[in-house]
Amino acid sequence: MKRNLPKKDRPDTSPNTAAMSDALTSWYLENRRPLPWRASQDPYRIWISEIMLQQTTVQAVIPYYERFLKAFPTVKDLAQAPLEKVLEMWSGLGYYSRARNLHKAAQLFAEKGFPKTAAELTEFPGLGPYTSRAVSSIAFEEKVGVLDGNVIRILSRVHNLAVEHWKPAGRDVLQTHADALAQVDKPSDLNQAMMELGATVCTTHSPTCLLCPWKTSCKSLEANTHQTLPLKKPRAEGEIWVWQPEIMMQKNRVALVQNPDMPFLKGQWVFPGKISRVKKKPETFDLKHGITHHDIYIQIKKASAKERQKLDVQTAKGVQWCEVGSLSSVNPSILLKKVLSHLPS
Repeated sequence: MKRNLPKKDRPDTSPNTAAMSDALTSWYLENRRPLPWRASQDPYRIWISEIMLQQTTVQAVIPYYERFLKAFPTVKDLAQAPLEKVLEMWSGLGYYSRARNLHKAAQLFAEKGFPKTAAELTEFPGLGPYTSRAVSSIAFEEKVGVLDGNVIRILSRVHNLAVEHWKPAGRDVLQTHADALAQVDKPSDLNQAMMELGATVCTTHSPTCLLCPWKTSCKSLEANTHQTLPLKKPRAEGEIWVWQPEIMMQKNRVALVQNPDMPFLKGQWVFPGKISRVKKKPETFDLKHGITHHDIYIQIKKASAKERQKLDVQTAKGVQWCEVGSLSSVNPSILLKKVLSHLPS
């Protein structure tokens, strides 16, 4: 069911907006980069690329994308694969909840097929407003605008909007403008053009405005505010954590537990031990690791034979013994490998 927008919030389909859409699409068709996921409108391939491109650069994604599709060429292949294999193929991309959600959604897509609208796609694991709109517009030509970091920057500048885009009210303003531009015959080209313009011309620093197809329409360029837009989202306050993993080895196997108390690897298989948030960094630690706004100071403890024997008794209570060489298939995070490399002798 479509939501009836108040008149002031409806997409602007004025001649000027239509002309801007045409100019941008023409520029894109002449200047687009030959990226592998642009070779078809297969919703599976588009979906995989969009999930991988979250928090990751285009150049970094390309080899992972090609390798992933070679391992799982269809959504059915991905759905039927063991999660451990999916995590292994994702290893190095980070933010591993993306891979878990990808696997869950693939199982649903394999059973039900790909929905063709953003509203339906948002019901699946890992598909938020942006990803759903990207897939539905690029694969199925749904006339909805996308709103990622590149598009937020472009729209803030071209309309000279100093809005708090990280808040719902500011995001709604920008989404309305994005939707207005997408009221064209091929929203697939238009939305990819928006992302391409932000990645190659209307960049965060030193935008090349003379090459922009919207230079005569850009209100912030006219007002000389383009270098200060979009507004910067306040940084999340950093958190300091001390993790004291206990490394329990048996021959070439190491003990892992599912720790729900770690905010940065919540629910994943990790080394047993204590985790606590502190106000200042400890005076002594073996290594430091950062995940988003978490600074993790790690104090490694190698368990004694008595402690290993005790853990053996608890094996049925959620402890998994993993071959060191297979660690990435259980938890692909580089953090566990870093801990083992700093293990006291």
